[in-house]
Amino acid sequence: MKVMYVYIVKCADQSYYTGVTNDIERRLAEHNSGEDENAYIYHRRPVELVFCEMLNNPNEAIELEKQIKGWTRKKKEALIQRNWSRLKELAVCKNFTSHKYYSKNKINASSKRHGSTSLTMTNTEHRNQF
Repeated sequence: MKVMYVYIVKCADQSYYTGVTNDIERRLAEHNSGEDENAYIYHRRPVELVFCEMLNNPNEAIELEKQIKGWTRKKKEALIQRNWSRLKELAVCKNFTSHKYYSKNKINASSKRHGSTSLTMTNTEHRNQF
């Protein structure tokens, strides 16, 4: 089984870059040498390794990299700090349109008249969720 690393580096401009590699030392050297002037990191060097996770499955490593790339800065920082309770807290969807804020028992009266159903929540009910 091939060992893969999912990593996060902190750039000189304080941004984060997430990547995956099979040789973390070589990859860090490549990032800091500036081999590709079109790369995100080229103008943000030097970089510092702040998180690294070893995985034995390349597909899982690629999936994890893609997942982390979609995270907010706060969520990445919780991962870097290995603050699992904060990470779990930040993972909870807080969007009004989230399924957890709709009640199957709240049917829009106007939709009933037209023969269709929709799940709705009043503004007061939404505010009370938080």
